[in-house]
Amino acid sequence: MYPIKWGQMPKFEECLQRLEVIVKEMEKGDLPLEQSLKLFEEGVALSGSCRKELEEAEGKIEILLKQDGKLRTEAFGESKENTLAK
Repeated sequence: MYPIKWGQMPKFEECLQRLEVIVKEMEKGDLPLEQSLKLFEEGVALSGSCRKELEEAEGKIEILLKQDGKLRTEAFGESKENTLAK
């Protein structure tokens, strides 16, 4: 997975692991400018991929509630207080 290629984005966990490696390499401070820029660009792409996956996962999360004998779905972000008041 070193380095990633456009259109071949790895899974979330792999992205996080690679991001950690990139950060450690860049924190050393001994990389040439061109290599630092390449790693930075790769990190930005990985970060964007992680953000997209998290947003998609958040959209899929639903809480099942039982009301009046029927199951009802509710968006994850909706507060319990609002649900109980309904």
